[in-house]
Amino acid sequence: MDKIKIITDSSADLPKEVFQKLNIDVLPLLINFGEESHLDGVDINIEELFEKIETSDVFPNTAQVTPPRFAEAYEKYLKEGYKIISIHLSSCMSGTYQSACLAKQMLESDDIYVVDSQNVTSGLGLLAYRAAILRDRGLSAEEIVADLEESKEFISSSLCFESLDNLVRGGRITKTVSVVTGVLGIKLILEVKDGLMAVKDKVRGSKKAVKRIIKDIEHYGLKEDMPIVLLNVNNEDVYKPIKEYLDEHNLNYIDAVVGCTVGIHSGNNATGVFFMSNKKSK
Repeated sequence: MDKIKIITDSSADLPKEVFQKLNIDVLPLLINFGEESHLDGVDINIEELFEKIETSDVFPNTAQVTPPRFAEAYEKYLKEGYKIISIHLSSCMSGTYQSACLAKQMLESDDIYVVDSQNVTSGLGLLAYRAAILRDRGLSAEEIVADLEESKEFISSSLCFESLDNLVRGGRITKTVSVVTGVLGIKLILEVKDGLMAVKDKVRGSKKAVKRIIKDIEHYGLKEDMPIVLLNVNNEDVYKPIKEYLDEHNLNYIDAVVGCTVGIHSGNNATGVFFMSNKKSK
């Protein structure tokens, strides 16, 4: 049986205790306020991020994990006899995946497998979660990677934001979309599609947003042994009724908080649901 180490990055929004339980290493991206840099989830958390955004004249940006940082992590585990499966946020959104590929080339090792999740936040987290589950079932590294390549087509995501301002500032959606939804009181339900943020639906008000998100769970169904991730940052109007629905239906879910890498773009007051479905959602 292969000795396998799973590595992901800090945009994979699952609780730290979940990563620790599953023995998954998380490499932090950098959060930059001008010349001032912080390691995501290490020396800055989401509430501190929002406080700094409110008081700073500079809007933050993120910086990918560099090839040398990847190489250092990989080399450590290669020396211990591990094969490495390194799963990262969509190559359409960040250069982190490319950095991981460069590190693999630097080390010239066939025991490193780099996976482009074509996803971000808890969608990426679910793929890392699945990799760990399959590892613990005794699958080989090659079998796990093959499964992940198929499974990423079954990640369903629905994200609802109170404000789209940060998505506009971060270049994730256009200002025109933000203005139209604000004027009409429409909430956008966004998803990750083909590695990028895309508009999934437009609804009026939080109650309809909740109904739309639940509709997807009921329509697509849940992959056996895979949890739903309920991702939130201070958006009780959407978060609370979805949580009540999950509890009432005895569904297995992970309660998670948005990390800094994603929080820069989501802003405060955002909720999302991610799950691995039985039907392709892409």
